[in-house]
Amino acid sequence: MNNFVIGIDGGGSRARARLANARGETLGAGDAGACNPQAVGFENAQREIRAAIQRAFDAAKVAKQLVAAACLGIGGVERADERALMREWARAEIAPRVEILNDAEIVLAAGTPENWGIALIAGTGSIAWGKTRAGKFARAGGWGYLIGDEGSAFDLSREALRAVTRATDGRGEPTRLAEKILQFWKLQTPPELIPRVYRSGMKPADLAQIAPLVMDAADEGDPVARELIARAGQELAAAIIAVARALNIAEKEIPLALAGGLLLNAGSLRAQLLAALNASAFIFAPVEWVNEPVKGAVKIALDLSLRGAS
Repeated sequence: MNNFVIGIDGGGSRARARLANARGETLGAGDAGACNPQAVGFENAQREIRAAIQRAFDAAKVAKQLVAAACLGIGGVERADERALMREWARAEIAPRVEILNDAEIVLAAGTPENWGIALIAGTGSIAWGKTRAGKFARAGGWGYLIGDEGSAFDLSREALRAVTRATDGRGEPTRLAEKILQFWKLQTPPELIPRVYRSGMKPADLAQIAPLVMDAADEGDPVARELIARAGQELAAAIIAVARALNIAEKEIPLALAGGLLLNAGSLRAQLLAALNASAFIFAPVEWVNEPVKGAVKIALDLSLRGAS
């Protein structure tokens, strides 16, 4: 058995794998498609994780093999039976020692000084997850695109489409979003949105691609887009605050780790989120923007390999 470890960051848009040595130095990295099992199914999720790992080995110019330990931070793996299913598969295919976590847990490991505090992900979906020094944990959000994921790219995109339909009907204010979305999808009229949304086999990650258009419209001064972003920021802040209340953290300052493609690439949304948090009764500090959550998965995998070796 070698001393390699693997970290996996898997969500609604992609799977990212990182192969590292015993010192945590990256040997190779690989990406693949969406691997949230609630959205794509367990077999498809496993296929994408397998592909990302293979690409990491290829990049490292190392033959694919079992490694000492692995940590998989995967969105949509919450229940004990789901984690057990993924763990059994991972032990057979990836490493004998495996940790299965949700994707927010590896953000916390990557973005807080001592692996306690609160992590927020706002990408295709959204979730807030926190942990105290003593190991108590709580979460808010992460309910999936049909009944939750407020403040996510999917949610923002869906609300943009609703704003367009209301504007088209005369039930809402005019918005530049109509022109931007039609142009993005190469459509001529708003009624063409119906077959595009309902009959094209669109997945949540596909719909979430509209979110940057909302940011563009807001930056151009569109009041409807600005309202949507303000609402998204408030929803994300509400999730963080709900976790802080549930944990009842005694420390004056709560470390906060923020991640997700939507949040990291949208200055106006980040500003709305931080403004809402500053207006709360909590002090969040330090605040870390986590560009590579997979680093947290590698860190946990290294700890797991050391425990196994001791």
